[in-house]
Amino acid sequence: MKHGTILSNEPLKSGYFMVRFYAPEVCKNARAGQFAHVRIEEHSQQILRRPFSIHEATADGTLTIVYKVVGAGTERLSQLKAGDHCDIMGPLGNAYTAPEADEIPILVAGGYGSAAMYMLTGESKTPGIALLGARSEGDVILADRYEKAGFEVQISTNDGSLGHPGFVTELIDPLQERFAGKKLRFYGCGPHPMLMALVKLMRQRACQGEVSLDHLMCCGIGACFACVVKVNADNEQGWKYSRSCKEGPVFNADEVYCP
Repeated sequence: MKHGTILSNEPLKSGYFMVRFYAPEVCKNARAGQFAHVRIEEHSQQILRRPFSIHEATADGTLTIVYKVVGAGTERLSQLKAGDHCDIMGPLGNAYTAPEADEIPILVAGGYGSAAMYMLTGESKTPGIALLGARSEGDVILADRYEKAGFEVQISTNDGSLGHPGFVTELIDPLQERFAGKKLRFYGCGPHPMLMALVKLMRQRACQGEVSLDHLMCCGIGACFACVVKVNADNEQGWKYSRSCKEGPVFNADEVYCP
């Protein structure tokens, strides 16, 4: 466990917040795709820690997490102020593989899945494209941060209120036509149906990539087996369970069981 002191905790939009901790021990080895397991408040009724994707971890020890208020734990987190403290375990889980110099990174995010892949902008030798999908305009976040990092941003919304009307995966085929002959590498984070659609597309088009399967986690260290996901296996049923907190949350697309 590491001690994290809140530097700022500010609302973004539509119930989303960005909290910054001073947590140099967590930042030291953090990479894109990993997560932090946060105890919201010591000695409170919130017994279980909350897993949050690491949005940014800087050399000066600033750990940034983007979250949405969805329950009692995140509601309490949104009420904490600068100077308050949390216990933080991390960085935990597997990280994304940084793209090679000859690869164009294509980041496919659903909702606040965009928070988990942002650090790839700093790990990429070649600026890429961020495909940000959401239910509506109010759920599109962090587009400005990706643009400032030099990534081209394309947006889709299910209700058509911003950008392409439809699913974010529908933006992929035009990109492949545009970059015909170039080497693309896909990264995904978001709702499970979106990730399964992305995995199927990658397989159909023989593309390489990774997805983050962020299932509900309890212990965060692989002991409780509450966050298992199905991965391919050479057995009668064709799959086995893997722990998203330990063997994941980032899996190669070829590993993911997606019949």
